[in-house]
Amino acid sequence: MAVPEAGLPARARPAASKSSGSRDAGRPTRPAGPRQPRATAKKKAGAVSRARVARDEILHEPRANERLQDAARAYASDRYQDALKLLRKLAALAPGSPAVRELLGLTLYRLGKWSAAVRELEAHHLLSGSYDQYPVIADSYRALHRYEDAEQVWAELREASPSAEVVAEGRLVAAGALADRGDFNGAVRLLESSLRASKPKPLHLRQWYALADLYERAGELPRARDLFGRIASVDPDAYDVRQRLVALA
Repeated sequence: MAVPEAGLPARARPAASKSSGSRDAGRPTRPAGPRQPRATAKKKAGAVSRARVARDEILHEPRANERLQDAARAYASDRYQDALKLLRKLAALAPGSPAVRELLGLTLYRLGKWSAAVRELEAHHLLSGSYDQYPVIADSYRALHRYEDAEQVWAELREASPSAEVVAEGRLVAAGALADRGDFNGAVRLLESSLRASKPKPLHLRQWYALADLYERAGELPRARDLFGRIASVDPDAYDVRQRLVALA
């Protein structure tokens, strides 16, 4: 599944698209719950049978696979409660299905059920070996104000370095977590390396937007205006850069 846009500032996040990819669950607003070490979450996820890792059995069961597709369509249409109802039944039937655990985790994330999302996406990682949803895990910890856990997830993702897109998403979340705690300088340092891109891709524009937003929040308005302008020169329709430039004029 596609990487969600977890790290963008709230005003930059586009509406959900009609695809099986995921989106964000909004800026963290929930109060922090009791701390639970990541090792505990991994231990719980590790209870899932490893015998099913090599083959996702649900994809070979026509009726179950049809229900999974129904859940994916509900998710893509923003009908998250409908998706959740289907996915919980599927998870009970096939707890070793990476596809089910992933989509269930993303659905819980979109519903703001941060701790439950972490459990499911940790299970997906253990079953599949994929780091694709690590940015979502980190952003869920960020929503819970469990910043040390978010930092650890970012460190693991950076070390694994699965793909440029996934790492960029993780970097956005890590920068957002720093900004949440008032460390704008640290957040800026984390994102400024993206400015070296001579042929910017969407993943670079996303980082540039977040960086420009940080400049504005830190009171560095000329730098914010210049960077929003740079984004607009590449893609005039990117996010709300036109409105941001007017506001900074």
